[in-house]
Amino acid sequence: MTAQHPNAPAPAPSRTLDEDHPHEQPFAGVVHDNVRHTENFTVIGNHLVQHKDLSLLAIGLSCYIQSVRQGTSVDIKTLAARFPEGPTRIAAALRELEKHGYLQRTCTRTSTGRIVTRTVSRNRPGHSSGGARETASRPSVRRAAQEKPPPRKRLPAVPQPSHPAPALLQAAVDVLTGLRRRDPRLLLSATDAEHLAPGVAAWLEREVGPTAVRHALTENLPLEPLIRPAAFLAHRLAAQLPPPPPFRPPAPPAAHESRHPLQTCDGCDRAFRAPDPGRCRDCRTDHPEDA
Repeated sequence: MTAQHPNAPAPAPSRTLDEDHPHEQPFAGVVHDNVRHTENFTVIGNHLVQHKDLSLLAIGLSCYIQSVRQGTSVDIKTLAARFPEGPTRIAAALRELEKHGYLQRTCTRTSTGRIVTRTVSRNRPGHSSGGARETASRPSVRRAAQEKPPPRKRLPAVPQPSHPAPALLQAAVDVLTGLRRRDPRLLLSATDAEHLAPGVAAWLEREVGPTAVRHALTENLPLEPLIRPAAFLAHRLAAQLPPPPPFRPPAPPAAHESRHPLQTCDGCDRAFRAPDPGRCRDCRTDHPEDA
């Protein structure tokens, strides 16, 4: 009979499959065959889906609430109509989520006096982005009405006339208001016409007629829509400004302006033209000594 040795060391345990081949698929348990989502997905934290104290209904209900669009109704009646669980079980699941910080429900009175329940869903209890407080304190419609519109982009500068006479500026405005008859896209507001009028006046001041100005501003217009027609016209007024007209010496005085001034005859008091005072021609004939 072979002798037994109870004090002999036990054989070394064999390694498991996970230890030998950590990347091999296990023989039992779940096997993940995942593909990467690129659209229509929601990021859910493991702290929720593996929560030890929440029921499976509460976990699934929180996942659903986090996946819907903002503003979707998630009251008990709506959820009971959506899922096979009854109102009692859904109400209990909502209370679980409230207890653990995944939901916050408050009653709010609207401007019409109606009391509604406002629900705030948090995907990570204990952390807040601040958006829920802003939404709860001020509805989005009211917030949009109170927001100031973005400032209007200023139009490019236009040439300025050397003598901005009111009649010249009014003629420039008349040219601008007539552009819409050539192209409806060139319909201008009163503010835009006031800004562009000095530029047109600078053209008129340089002896460019209204018809030539209209032609320069409306020829070869782009086919695509004009987003800011006033900015387009301001660019053309500055970029295509013609040079000043050539200098012209003043015209000589007219013939009647070169005559001698009128004088009063010392002999007969008759008016006559002469460079200096004295006697007229008839008196000088009668008195040769005065000639």
